[in-house]
This record gives sequence, C-alpha cells and structure tokens, in this order.
Amino acid sequence: MPSAVGSLPRTSLWTETATPPAECPPLDGSQRADVCIVGGGFTGLSAALHLGENGVDVVLLEASEPAFGASGRNGGQVIPGLKLEPDEIEARFGSDQGGRLVEAVGGAAELVFDLIRRWGIECDARQDGWIKAAHSPGALQAVLQGARQWSRRGAAVEELDRGRIAEVTGTDGYTGGWVDQRGGVVQPLSYARGLARAAQRSGVRLHGDTLVTEVRRQGSAWAVGTPVGSVLAQQVVLATNAYSDLAGGRRPWPGLAQTVIPVYSYLVATAPLPESIRRTILPKGHAVSDTRRLLRYFRLDPAGRMVMGGRGKFRESGDQSDYRAVMRTATELYPQLAGHDWKFVWGGKVALTLDHLPHLHELAPGVHAGLGYNGRGVAMATLMGKWLAKRAQGATAKDVPFPTTPLRPVPLHRWRQPVLSLAVAWKRTLDRAEGLGGRA
Repeated sequence: MPSAVGSLPRTSLWTETATPPAECPPLDGSQRADVCIVGGGFTGLSAALHLGENGVDVVLLEASEPAFGASGRNGGQVIPGLKLEPDEIEARFGSDQGGRLVEAVGGAAELVFDLIRRWGIECDARQDGWIKAAHSPGALQAVLQGARQWSRRGAAVEELDRGRIAEVTGTDGYTGGWVDQRGGVVQPLSYARGLARAAQRSGVRLHGDTLVTEVRRQGSAWAVGTPVGSVLAQQVVLATNAYSDLAGGRRPWPGLAQTVIPVYSYLVATAPLPESIRRTILPKGHAVSDTRRLLRYFRLDPAGRMVMGGRGKFRESGDQSDYRAVMRTATELYPQLAGHDWKFVWGGKVALTLDHLPHLHELAPGVHAGLGYNGRGVAMATLMGKWLAKRAQGATAKDVPFPTTPLRPVPLHRWRQPVLSLAVAWKRTLDRAEGLGGRA
C-alpha cells in the first residue's frame, strides 16, 4: 500500500543500489512502551538502537519508511565536527561544556563507523577521509584555521596547498584545504536500513506508513496518536528534522517545524565511469565539501559513479532539467565528465538553523527533540540519537555534552521561501564573481 506521505525517489542512486529495507508493518491498534520515537531517520534509528541495546522497551513510528527523508537522500559524507570550529564552540559554551562538546562532535564520525562494525551493517562504508576545499584565497585562511584547531586537539588532519589538493582531488579548482582522516562515506540509505535492522534485533518495534498526528498528555504518560492507533509511553522522542511538517500541516508538536529552515539539496550521479576517467577523479577516495556560499559536495561510489550535490530549487523533483546547474558544476571541476550520462537525479530537504548548530530540546517533561544538522546529518544525527536516548533514560541536561535549549521559532518563518530565493540569487552572484577556484 503506498505511503500517505510519499516514498523514496525512484530516480535516486541510493534507492537503486541500497540493501533491502527492514520489515516495518504499519501500527494497528494500541501499544505501550517505555519510549515512543517519532521519525525513522538517522536520529530516530540511532536513538532506538541505543535504547534497545540498554534493554529499554521502544516503539518507533515512521510516516513512510525508515530513511524516507534526508537520511535516505543525502550525499553519504560522514563528517566529524560541527559547522563551528572548536575555538568558537569553546568560546560560545565555555571551556568545560565547550570542551566536552568539541570532544563529542569530533568523535561523531567514529561513532558511525563503530556502529557499522559492531552490527555488521552493509553500506559500502569507507573511512578514507573528508576534504574541506577552499574555493578562494580568503576562504583558505579560514579553512586552515579550522584544521589547526583540530590538529591541536589531536585530530589526524593534513593541510593541503594548491598543488597537493589538486593531486588528491584531480581538479585545479581549489586554492587549498585540509583533509580530516576521521571522515569518510557510506551508502546512506543502506546505513539507515542497517540501523533499522540492528534496532529490531535489539528488540525495538518499528512501524512504517504510520503518520503521527498528535502527542498529548494522558495521565502520567504521553499518548502518541496516529490515524490507525496510538502508543502510550512514559517518554517521547521527536526525530523528524526537516520533515517535521508532513501531510498538510498535521504536526505532532506545534512550533517545532518553525525552528528550522528546510531547503532542498539536489544530487546527481553518473553511470559507472570508464576506468580511464575514474582514476583521474578523487584518486585517493576522499569525499569533498567546499567553501562556496552555495557549496558543492562530491564523491565517487564503489562502482565509480560520480556523485555531485548542490543547492536545488524549492521543491522535490525527478526532472533532469531541474538539475542542470548541479551537472554544470561537476563539469566545471572535471571537464572530462562532459558528455557522460547523468543517470540519477534526486533531492531532499535539509534542515538549517540560524546559529549553524543542531538543536536539542526538552519540549515538556518526558518529550525530547533533536534536529537541524546543517548538512552534516550522517554523523551528527547519529550522535544526536545517542544523546536523545540518554535523555529518555533519565540523564539530565547537564549529563549530555550538547546544551538543551527552548524552542525559538525562526522569525518570519512563513516568508522563508521568497527570502531564501533572494539570498540564493545573491550568493550565486558572489560565487560567480569569485570564479572557479577563486580566480575571477
């Protein structure tokens, strides 16, 4: 039976190549649990798995199928850390909490790869490193500051000058950058499906095609309502991220969706490239994100397909013509791709926050939420799920490295699309003025 909120895009490389999904029948009737999780992406699945490993009775409800949202559509880059660099994190949160937070987020990528190893998740995982590539001399200075801050904290990083970054990326489009050996890549849909199967093996009950429409107090517990049944639980975790406003505005927690700005990220992928071309692109197997205002991020998959991502239009689309700008980006960096077939196109929503940080909320006693990963969802959402599991098990806000904050709706949230359209146009103009690799 088709999901009421849609399904994963059939034009996606990940949908084409993922491992089979876990069996997640719809909820039917009433159930009880210690914890009810709403949302089956990386955040919810990680929370479910960490709770299940500790013997907690968990029910997870997903409106479509696990990884329907950003978790099944992203670029699959496993990036340690946050958008903010370590010194800024410590300045913002103080040396004690800031230091604990830097240590935790610095280990986020390793958490992903450790779960993959422990649970035998088949998801084409490779920890070959992640490159932050500077598109201009000005951007390079900021990038290298971040590299040095992580290096002082013991991270395995390497600074890259223009010659070295050209060598490891196969393009002369960047002025320099750094490589973080903690990072890597996964097939994100396979990773999420592996988390789902691992959670089931730990005793979690997963239900797909089950849209949550309300969360309300019922005595000393919380009733999580759906059109086909309900779950009564002592603790609730909301893990809906950029998809917090599904199905015509029915929201399990009013106001949560207004705390993030959902934007569409578009990805394209070629058919497997000939070996003569494949060996000229990312020869060391790194994943790359750059410093453009409308950033580019790219990698190769194990079959030698080029996967390129960038900012998309304000809608989901399977129309190849909507992806021409992302394709053009790829051929600007790698002219040898010109004329090759872009076999796959897909997109999905990413949740941005005004402070560039994820948000962890206690919405009411026993109701927790985590969202807003700003394009770093594979590692950060997995880590957030671990933190949410701790909170649901009784850990206090002080026991978790990340600060718990109140809901703060984005000002003028209803006007976000026209405002974002203007901002995107302006950023695109600035990027073009700086030219490829900062050479105007």
